[in-house]
Formats: sequence, C-alpha cells, structure tokens
Amino acid sequence: MKPLRKAVLPVAGLGTRFLPATKAIAKEMMPVVDKPLIQYAIEEARAAGIEQFCMVTGRGKTALVEHFDIAFELEATLRERGKQEALAALVPTQVEPGSLVTVRQQEPLGLGHAIWCARAFVGNDPFAILLPDDLVLSETPCLRQLADVYRDTGGNVVAVAEVPREHTNRYGILRVGHDDGRRVEVLGLVEKPKPEEAPSNLSIIGRYVLMPEVIDALARMERGAGGEVQLTDGMASLIGRQPFHGLRYEGRRFD
Repeated sequence: MKPLRKAVLPVAGLGTRFLPATKAIAKEMMPVVDKPLIQYAIEEARAAGIEQFCMVTGRGKTALVEHFDIAFELEATLRERGKQEALAALVPTQVEPGSLVTVRQQEPLGLGHAIWCARAFVGNDPFAILLPDDLVLSETPCLRQLADVYRDTGGNVVAVAEVPREHTNRYGILRVGHDDGRRVEVLGLVEKPKPEEAPSNLSIIGRYVLMPEVIDALARMERGAGGEVQLTDGMASLIGRQPFHGLRYEGRRFD
C-alpha cells in the first residue's frame, strides 16, 4: 500500500453563496478568527502527513498562492521592528519549495472535472481531497481520521455525516452495507437524490481519500447532475473494484 502524501484542493469556485463578500475576495481567503479557510485546510492536510499540494484554481484566485509565498518585504519590516510574534504567525503560511503547485480549471464544469484537471499531479498515487469551505474542527483533524482508516483498510475513504432526509437532494448520498456505528461499507453513491429516492441519509462531506483510478473514471464521465462532471459518479465506478468505506468523523463541521 502506497503512503498518502498528496492532496488536491479545488478552489476554482465563484463563491456565489457568500456574495457580496466574495465579489473581490476568494471565498477560501475569508478569515475565520485569525486565518483564512485555505490555511485551515493546508494545516489539516499537514497533520495527516500530506507533503505535496495541488490547488485547482480559476480566475481571480492568485491570492491563494501568494498567501503561501514568502513575503520578503513584510518579513524584513517585522524583523526591523522586532515583531517576533507576528513573524511567528507567518510560519504556518510557508511551504517547502516545490511542494505547492497550481493548475487552472478553465471552465466551471464541476468538482469531478476539477479533480480531473489535477491528473498530472496525482499520477499513480493515492491522494486526498479537501474542500476548504468545509471547515471541520476536531481534536484529531478530520483528514487524519480518514488517513488512519486508509492505512487500516486501503482503498477509498470518505468522510460522512447524517443529514435530514428532506435535505438529501443537496448532497451526495451513500448506499451502505456493513455499519459498525462509525465505519460503513459503501455499496453505492447517488448524487443529490430526491428524499423519496435516497438510499440513506448519510452524506459525503468535503474530505476524501481516493485511489488514482478515479482519474481515468472521470475522464470517461459524461456530464451528470447540473450539467457538470460529478466526482460522485467517478467514485461510484470504483465500488466493487476496490475497498470503499465511509467514516463518521469526530468533530464539528461548518459549511
């Protein structure tokens, strides 16, 4: 089993749910207390052992990359003024040279298409996906919880949560087999089913550990729900061919 060292962060979305705040600012740069959402995601990934990052970006997203660049002028000014606490606050925004790359999603064709755009980065390795606007606060970082399951079972692992039955048409929903109360066997996936057609009320949230074969599956996918290439459809094609589990993560989610 290959170690989990790569993560893809899809950040090309327009953030229309947050307008007008996101008219000029990427939603992933919106602060929660003292740091932006994208930094929470990177720190969570690092805590899970991730060493290489790929941001799938779009127009107007340059601030995301600059946030993890070295700000020479700022740091020099802080040193001159003896602002050691402020300098220390910048340390988590620094990444190893060559460990952060970006690719451009030129058309808004959905999450599945965004992940497919990162195909050269993924290569033949397992990889994580973090949706930065899904903020999960927990004692053990959410992706670390998934990575622990991956090391135990291999294959694909997704974070799941129970949603009200009447809201299943907003989420990707699981059809499940064995359920030990925390870890569930995934037998099928349905993207945004009507409540009366939903196989369960277990929803996938924005944390995934996937095998590289999903990239080839996405390349063959036609546009699904909403006229987009759905990641759910690509994942569904792996069920029965590879281990696939859902994990009821421990923590509190803010979406």
